[in-house]
Amino acid sequence: MEMQESVLALTDLAVLPTSAVFNAVKMINNEGVGNIDPQVITQASLLYKLPMDFASVDIMVFICSSSEFPDHQLFEEIPRVVKPGGMVLLHQSSESAPGEMKTSLLVRKLLVAGFVDVKVFPVNSVLQSEAAQFLGIKARKPSWKIGSSFALERKPTKVLPKVQIDDDMDLIDEDSLLSEEDLKKPQLPPSGDCEVGSTRKACKNCTCGRAEVEEKVQKLELTMDHLTNPQSACGSCGLGDAFRCGTCPYKGLPPFKLGEKVTLAGNFLVADI
Repeated sequence: MEMQESVLALTDLAVLPTSAVFNAVKMINNEGVGNIDPQVITQASLLYKLPMDFASVDIMVFICSSSEFPDHQLFEEIPRVVKPGGMVLLHQSSESAPGEMKTSLLVRKLLVAGFVDVKVFPVNSVLQSEAAQFLGIKARKPSWKIGSSFALERKPTKVLPKVQIDDDMDLIDEDSLLSEEDLKKPQLPPSGDCEVGSTRKACKNCTCGRAEVEEKVQKLELTMDHLTNPQSACGSCGLGDAFRCGTCPYKGLPPFKLGEKVTLAGNFLVADI
């Protein structure tokens, strides 16, 4: 026994003949109408919600005389009422530009609602009394139900080749790769050595001899002859403290020219602040 399909037809017209519904269903099922008993709701533009249960309709048909039908609220009822695997058809005029804009908007809404196989194609009027050109929008609801799950296809993982190691294989001894120089221990500096930098002073318990060398070095005393006829063995004494050694007798004096008397400025002893 052939199973009867549930068909719901909605229109914004006041009267819709049953033959128009059958003609619209033929546009979906090219093989024929089959065993159907359609339910027709006229003046559906006044509705905001359909009096139908969840997933109770196999085929839903909208026969639109106005580009404003169906509106947004009524359109949201389509995915609720249509069964998984069911079909929906919107039949509307294609003469006006607003109608074309409405068609593209309906296509996007169907895709966002989860419908697949959305197609737009020119059709004849389902009403024999009309001779205008019309467009049909056909879409199918996926066959899976809300909350259903299915396994994803997994890509085959690449298996790395196994490396077989023979226990009897001759392995290289790591110690044989080292030379005699590599095996020698480095010589560490003696503990307590203060020979770290040329400017470092001898430590308190110096044993390396730096303390004795520092005791022998005596700072030269500044004499009057140094001021009246300044001379420099290194040639850098007259350049200033930045170029003078630690034992320079001119340490602390301003820069001067060799052979000329060293003079101090009048504000030399005046505080800067």
